[in-house]
Amino acid sequence: MKTILSSETMNIPDGVSIKVNAKVIEVEGPRGKLVRDFKHLNLDFELITDENGKKKLKIESWFGSRKTSAAIRTALSHVENLITGVTKGYRYKMRFVYAHFPINASITNDNRSIEIRNFLGEKKVRKVDMLQGVTVLRSEKVKDELVLDGNDIELVSRSCALINQKCHVKNKDIRKFLDGIYVSEKGTILEE
Repeated sequence: MKTILSSETMNIPDGVSIKVNAKVIEVEGPRGKLVRDFKHLNLDFELITDENGKKKLKIESWFGSRKTSAAIRTALSHVENLITGVTKGYRYKMRFVYAHFPINASITNDNRSIEIRNFLGEKKVRKVDMLQGVTVLRSEKVKDELVLDGNDIELVSRSCALINQKCHVKNKDIRKFLDGIYVSEKGTILEE
C-alpha cells in the first residue's frame, strides 16, 4: 500500500540556522556547526516559512511505502538531535563499577583520550581515544565518575561505547564479575 503524499514539519528555534542542499543538512547554532547526510533516504527536504513568518523544515515522501513514511519521523528526530547539539550540547556520565580492584583512569591528550589501569588488577593499560569533538573529564563532585561532552549525540554515545567495550570481563561469569565502566546518565550540558 503506497501513500500518495506523507509529510511532516518541525519548527526551527531562534538562534539556529539550517541549510538544506541536496539532502545534506547543515545546522549552525551558538555551540557550533553540525552536518548530516540523508542521501540514503528517499525523502524531500524543504525549508518553508509559515504565515507567521516562522521558519520550518518540511520533510515529505511521495508514493512512499510504510518504511519510507516511517523514515520521515526518523529524519526529523535526527535533525532535532542536531539542533539540541548546537544549542545545549550533549553530556553523558559514566561510573566505574568494581568489587575489589579500584579502576584507575587518567585523562591525557588535552581531555581527548583516557587511559584505564588496574581493571580487575590487570597490568594492561587500556587507552581509548575520544571521537572528534568529544571531551572527557573526571567529575569533581562525584567519586569514580567520567563526564563526556560534545555536540554530536552519535559521537558522544559512541565514545561512551568505546570506553565501555574496553572494560569487558573475559573468561569469567559476568553475572558475578560486574566490574566495568557503565553509562549512568544521559542529558544535555545546559540543563533546562
